[in-house]
Amino acid sequence: MLDALGLRSLEELYSHLPEDVLLKRPLNLPDGQSEYEIVEFFRACGERNAAGYASFLGAGVYSHYRPVLCDVIASRGEFLTSYTPYQAEMAQGTLTTIFEFQTMVCQLTGMEVANASMYDGSTAAPEMAMMACRITGRERVLVARSLHPEYRRVLETYARYQGLPVAEFGYDAATGEVDLADLEAKLNDEVAMVMVQSPNFFGVIENTRTAAELAHRKGALFGFVFTEAVSLGLLEPPYHADIVAGELQSFAHPPSYGGPFAGVIATKEKYIRQLPGRLAGETKDVHGNRAFCLTLSTREQHIRREKATSNICTNQALVALMATVFMSLYGKEGLRELAVQNLSKAHYLADGLPLRFKGRFFNEFVVCCNGSQPEAVNAKLLEKKIIGGLPLGRFYPELAGCMLLCATEMSRRPQMDEVKKAIEESHAR
Repeated sequence: MLDALGLRSLEELYSHLPEDVLLKRPLNLPDGQSEYEIVEFFRACGERNAAGYASFLGAGVYSHYRPVLCDVIASRGEFLTSYTPYQAEMAQGTLTTIFEFQTMVCQLTGMEVANASMYDGSTAAPEMAMMACRITGRERVLVARSLHPEYRRVLETYARYQGLPVAEFGYDAATGEVDLADLEAKLNDEVAMVMVQSPNFFGVIENTRTAAELAHRKGALFGFVFTEAVSLGLLEPPYHADIVAGELQSFAHPPSYGGPFAGVIATKEKYIRQLPGRLAGETKDVHGNRAFCLTLSTREQHIRREKATSNICTNQALVALMATVFMSLYGKEGLRELAVQNLSKAHYLADGLPLRFKGRFFNEFVVCCNGSQPEAVNAKLLEKKIIGGLPLGRFYPELAGCMLLCATEMSRRPQMDEVKKAIEESHAR
């Protein structure tokens, strides 16, 4: 390199730099290590982090058991290194798994069609809102304040540059469910969609059927949002919804610092032309064999920009594959059993604690820490290698002093007892 530049030394390469910024000594790095020494080093680092800690955090990102087979399948070269299924004849494996994924999502949500996945749940929600505007020809969206606050932030970002007015309706201070009277008062003939999450951000199971009826009376569509996919193993699918958007992180993907995840949109077949992203379908090749291809891809890379439904560039094929393997392994009965375990453990954890809301809940609930701030409770728990709940004051000022707790099948009774003890002590002070 020096010869090519016509220089005689490395020092001459850096001659333009001021003297006081030049390092005149060797880098302060330890000597090289063998592979097994490096592995041991990082294993020790991992033990100082979240490894070995019990976690009671939820709020849209959940800690569930990941069957080993999920990584075995997803690590295969034809899946791990594949890019995107533009050439169907070269991507039959990927297209097959996408087709199966779409089928399972429809069974899970009670909808008739589903796309190949979205980036995550937070981007699926605003895509659902814009889809409703295209279908109805209206340009206003009503969103429950109990929808995940970060989903609402993403929706606001989308809406700001789409010229889409977004209004919120409240929740009942006693039950934690949506305030149906407030929703009815704000509904009018300009509303394209009413968007409700269930279980909502507080973990409360919503009366979405009544909310859907109110929306339909005014000619608006009803959008159902979920962040905890495991709940669909036990709760009735939202057949009454027009569009469903959600997050499948719970199915075989670790919390992983918040991503990458896999969002979904599912809907009724009559709305398929307004579905964003891509859709894989089944066909036959020239020999009459079963084959798969991209049936629908209304993205601006494929069609005229003014006709495109979305600028979403891809689907989360690898993460969706993990979710597909997860759903295949558990099956319908297994998913129900998993959901029952989550429900049972959450109710054991909640028993005897001062709950903020009296509405029914799945595996999350809001608890009051009146004696001290939630942060103080979490600090005490951290000393016992327990990651506590989410303080809610940052998202809901009126819920300062409350925390959102989550229990999954991964929660163990000794740690749950420690959490209960810490919260009880906060009230005793």
